[in-house]
Amino acid sequence: MTSPNALDQRARRAAKRAGLITQKSRWRVGTVDNWGGYQLIDARRNLVVDGSRFDLSAEEVITICEWQQVGDVVRQLVEEL
Repeated sequence: MTSPNALDQRARRAAKRAGLITQKSRWRVGTVDNWGGYQLIDARRNLVVDGSRFDLSAEEVITICEWQQVGDVVRQLVEEL
């Protein structure tokens, strides 16, 4: 069983490896636009990639970032062909 802090740090590291930033809002949690979860932001463009309503869990952030990295590798392989 992983502690919430460890899971939070794991999600942030996964996002950093994928070139993204995770943001967790604790302000007004439970409102229509803030579900108390995570948001993924593209650091280069400052655009929300996923979780615009802070509705991602830490596990979802990790999964999305891992798939993002797989997609980057596939794109590089295709470009080499």
